[in-house]
Amino acid sequence: MDNRKNSKNEERRKRVEKVVKQLESQLTPQQKRKRKNTRQSGSRIGLVIIIVLIVLTLMQMTSSDSKTIAQLAYSSFLDEVSRGNITEVSIVNYRKIQGKLRSGEKNQTAFETVIPYDDPALIQSLRQYGVKIEGIKEEKSQIIMILVQYLPWLAILIVFWIFISRQMQGPGNRAMSFGKTRAKMFNEEDTKETFNDVEGCREAKEDLQEIIAFLKEPKKFTDLGARIPKGVLLMGPPGTGKTLLAKAVAGEAKVPFFHMSGSEFVEMFVGVGASRVRDLFEQGRKNAPCIIFIDELDAVGRSRGAGYGGGHDEREQTLNQMLVEMDGFDTTEAVIIMAATNRPDVLDPALLRPGRFDRQVIIDLPDVAGREGILKIHARKVKLDVAAELSNIARGTPGFSGADLANLINEAALLTGRRNKLIISMSELEEAKDKVMMGPERRSMIISESEKKNTAFHEAGHALVSLLTPQADFLHKVSIIPRGRALGLTQSLPDDGSHTMSKNKLEARLRVLMAGRVAEEIFIGDYSNGAANDIERATRIARAMVCEWGMSSLGPVAYGQKEEPIFIGKEIARHKDYSEEKARSIDDEVDKIILSAYADVKKLLTREKNRLKRLAEALLEKEVMNSHEIGTLLGIKIKEQEDLRKTASPFKSTVPAEESPAAPVTEKI
Repeated sequence: MDNRKNSKNEERRKRVEKVVKQLESQLTPQQKRKRKNTRQSGSRIGLVIIIVLIVLTLMQMTSSDSKTIAQLAYSSFLDEVSRGNITEVSIVNYRKIQGKLRSGEKNQTAFETVIPYDDPALIQSLRQYGVKIEGIKEEKSQIIMILVQYLPWLAILIVFWIFISRQMQGPGNRAMSFGKTRAKMFNEEDTKETFNDVEGCREAKEDLQEIIAFLKEPKKFTDLGARIPKGVLLMGPPGTGKTLLAKAVAGEAKVPFFHMSGSEFVEMFVGVGASRVRDLFEQGRKNAPCIIFIDELDAVGRSRGAGYGGGHDEREQTLNQMLVEMDGFDTTEAVIIMAATNRPDVLDPALLRPGRFDRQVIIDLPDVAGREGILKIHARKVKLDVAAELSNIARGTPGFSGADLANLINEAALLTGRRNKLIISMSELEEAKDKVMMGPERRSMIISESEKKNTAFHEAGHALVSLLTPQADFLHKVSIIPRGRALGLTQSLPDDGSHTMSKNKLEARLRVLMAGRVAEEIFIGDYSNGAANDIERATRIARAMVCEWGMSSLGPVAYGQKEEPIFIGKEIARHKDYSEEKARSIDDEVDKIILSAYADVKKLLTREKNRLKRLAEALLEKEVMNSHEIGTLLGIKIKEQEDLRKTASPFKSTVPAEESPAAPVTEKI
């Protein structure tokens, strides 16, 4: 019978062990490390508690032993009472007598004796010799007394130890490890991103294929004597997916991935940043092949000498250590350093030389095809209507980054939830696009009829001139519903395939900007401050045409040198490197460009007065109109808009010139 019970217990124990092993095998490496750290911290706390209890017990024993108490026989005690050497005693629990024995004139010795039997004459004898009697009843044991006396101190020690342990183990508050790296390590199983999750940067992915091949098979390259790039710098505007691309490289190569921000290197303590750089690279060598990714490199890699601390600035010391580590990195170690920045102009030249970040990959804003691919990737995570045309959303979002498109899909999902719908339709996508581009609607805003009429004519002027002006950006939508801080707006979409702007296009943009003010003048007979943003932008474009792009009668000369401190990274002043006479000429040219555009628009809108009035009245009725509705109303076929712009311009012809890449245009009032 006992053998049968033992065999059942053994089988049960084996089943439990098997289940435990299966559960442990399903844990991720991070969970296993966390579990191990928890066990270690628990054992440490238990050990500390045991040590503290032993110390307190020894202290109690020592303190008890330090009090020398003489053990006196009961018969001797009675003799001393009869001699008058004992004046007072304490009887403890009717069994033990404590007191002081007089030895000499002034000295007294503590004594203790035990009553061996019930002595009814004891009290009478003590009172006969004038001994003062006190009774004590002890209910607490010695251990309880020790705990009561030292338990508060023990609790304080335990709380202090738990706090210190958590500070030492926490990822962001390691109190005792300032010089250790704070990089987050992602193992091969943790990195789920691949190139299938990245769109809109086809050339960048092609540039990084060599890095992936080297990380997968480093021996193939080292046997040939090839030197793989030590560092890869990802450059591009914010939100274009630089960090995602670095993770995708690690996911494709199936290697560990260390992620750390540039700002995490620098601390208030001198030398901490350099120590963290050394530790980060040491961790990389131990886990090779791997990728070390430093996000926002410009936080630590700015040009030396630009700080306020001179050569002893902590940031510069950190940068120096990074330069030394990258220069001493062996190409056979299969450790690739990747970094991302949107300010490559402020980086130290030593970082960009061959042998350090010798491969620079540009990740620009996605084009139409790239935006459509990004939308499809983010649409996988939501319930999207099969009839939704993401290509239309992609064409209507020029200048959007990957982060903007992800936010657009999320806004559409939130809007669908508020409407209690089960799937995201095209209407939610369109409304989310307008919200991201132009701000939320403010239908509750109280607007008088006169203000609404003024806004309608203002926006109608922008829209009509945009349709009838060659080289102008494509009209997309007009609205007189307040959005954000604007009472109304006209949205135009620039040509997505154009990366420069000619003088014709700039002058066309100036005319569209002036159209709102001119429409108010013709129909309202008064001006409002609604054109303030239009005038400001027009003045900025005209001054850039004169001072930077050489698009005036002053010739191809740049006037005014920008003073842009590297440490701050923004233009705060423009150095005047020309005479007062030349300054007057510049002002005259700026005035000439703007007033010429104003006069041309006034002639056009006076001639098209009926169309302008018809469009303004339609806006007052519908509040929002797209380009196709406007084209139908005014008798202009939008599909033939391209042909319309190829015809002779109603304005004077100009010579093409170049400008920086175009951006979405939204005229506001």
